[in-house]
Amino acid sequence: MNLIYMAPPIFFVIAFVFSMLGMGGSQLYIPILFWLGMDFKTQAIPLGMLLNIVNSSSAAYVYARDKLIEWKTALPFGICMVIFAPVGTWANISLPTKPVILIFALFTAAAAFLMLSGWKPKEGILTPRKKLILGFIAGSLLGFFAGLIGRGGGSFVVPLLYMAGLAPKVAAATSAMIVTFSGASSFISHILTAARPDWLIWTLCVVAVFLGSQAGSRLMARKMKSKSVKLVFGLVLLFVAAILIFKDVL
Repeated sequence: MNLIYMAPPIFFVIAFVFSMLGMGGSQLYIPILFWLGMDFKTQAIPLGMLLNIVNSSSAAYVYARDKLIEWKTALPFGICMVIFAPVGTWANISLPTKPVILIFALFTAAAAFLMLSGWKPKEGILTPRKKLILGFIAGSLLGFFAGLIGRGGGSFVVPLLYMAGLAPKVAAATSAMIVTFSGASSFISHILTAARPDWLIWTLCVVAVFLGSQAGSRLMARKMKSKSVKLVFGLVLLFVAAILIFKDVL
């Protein structure tokens, strides 16, 4: 049996969990595809980016329908990430990558510990004007550094929104829309350059991620209580921080 056919059921589970957090999951899709035998540059990265879009956009549709997305933050945040990610990629800056990734990983871990500890930001402290400013500034900075270090940035959006005062469900829903913007930009740049699709496995993986995302986002939006969302948030963000440190820093 070709190991690559293990990917769809694995990705269903990943999409189920990550859709609850408003994260695309490319930080797991891409290495798993590579470990299962796909060429990293021409297959694993483009497919991973496509699955990232499928997961986040599918979840965002559910969250938008349930009116959980904070649009005044999501739209400027997403647009700025799309604009500044290529700027970060093109920037000729002599900046070591590992310290930047370590800073992001520690930020993610700190947000996870705050959630697991029961810490709760003051909800509603951001006025509409401040939400707009947060979207522009944070989207520009995260977009630039995401492009600079070759990351989608979704892992850092959720904790930032939560710490800024958005409720857990709203932070996840808003992040799903933001990640859809940034993921689409990354996917287009890869599909137009080096991608060599294997259409059968691509289709199977897309279907699995879509179904997992629909199941996870519906469960989070309609069934899960805030306390449960924070627990899942905290545990998965710790996991993501650990992956960043062990894979990219050590």
